[in-house]
Amino acid sequence: MNIGVIGAGSWGTSLAILLGDKGFNVTLWVRREELLQKMVQAHENSDYLPGVFLPEGIKLTNRLENAVQGKELIVLAVPSHVVGDIVAKIKAFMRRETVIVNAAKGLAEGSLKRLSEVIMEELLPDIPCKVAVLSGPNHAEEVSRFIPTATVVASNNGAVAEKVQDIFMTPYFRVYTNPDITGVELGGALKNVIALGAGVCDGLNYGDNTKAALLTRGLVEITRLGLALGARRGTFSGLTGLGDLFVTCNSPHSRNRYVGMMLGKGYPLGEITSAMKMVAEGIKTTRAAYELSHKCGVEMPITKEVYEVLFQGKKPQEAAMNLMRRQKTYEIEEIAFE
Repeated sequence: MNIGVIGAGSWGTSLAILLGDKGFNVTLWVRREELLQKMVQAHENSDYLPGVFLPEGIKLTNRLENAVQGKELIVLAVPSHVVGDIVAKIKAFMRRETVIVNAAKGLAEGSLKRLSEVIMEELLPDIPCKVAVLSGPNHAEEVSRFIPTATVVASNNGAVAEKVQDIFMTPYFRVYTNPDITGVELGGALKNVIALGAGVCDGLNYGDNTKAALLTRGLVEITRLGLALGARRGTFSGLTGLGDLFVTCNSPHSRNRYVGMMLGKGYPLGEITSAMKMVAEGIKTTRAAYELSHKCGVEMPITKEVYEVLFQGKKPQEAAMNLMRRQKTYEIEEIAFE
């Protein structure tokens, strides 16, 4: 099988390694010429995954058409805010039967749409939409080193989901399917907002109790918005909900947790992001989630406080106290005193 992977950050490189290790013909698109040459010479992506070597069969290119033409499957592993632009550029080179697997996590700014919706809008009516989403607690640093990992693939088309499941499944990368593409995408995107809050807790030197409360109530918010948008409740108890939330809020690999931690320590957002090589998707997602919560009339107090810390200069300590001092209420909407 011929596969193109678009995006040579840590996650795109990791997925290329996984697929190349399975023996597929993989072409990895590298946007920057400087990085491409380094990877060609060293057989590793030293900018994003130092010490992890690329299988010999992986081809490297900085031409999108080379990564797309003749490919049966395309993996999108680019920042969420450029997904639409990338699909617009590659659709002229795609075959009609090509399957697109989106591995980015986020929401479109402005339209507030899920990324699969953005992809389908770009493709239709010219190309039939065979779109799947790959999401879960999957840090590239571990997947690229063949550390046992589980993930979920979602699609509106069961045959497409099962095909992608078979392609990605390995003895160290277990893939489950889920027909709830709305829930899978929202879980993968919104957990980054809560991870920013978890990082703030760490930066303020709060304890385990604080973070446990934040994660639990954060999952409530994610589920609440998901249900309003047509997702299934059970999805948020799975890998793309609880699983991804747990790992992103606690792992030293998490970029969003890192940004929150530095905010908690008092550093300004611009200084934090300018020093980072990789994108913390939760920053843009927080704005979109905040706007979406208002559009849908859904209460999301943690998201609101994270938004005000990021974009309105609110002090992290004040945000934490606002959450603690909210009006008293019951824990679970479905379980309350008569």
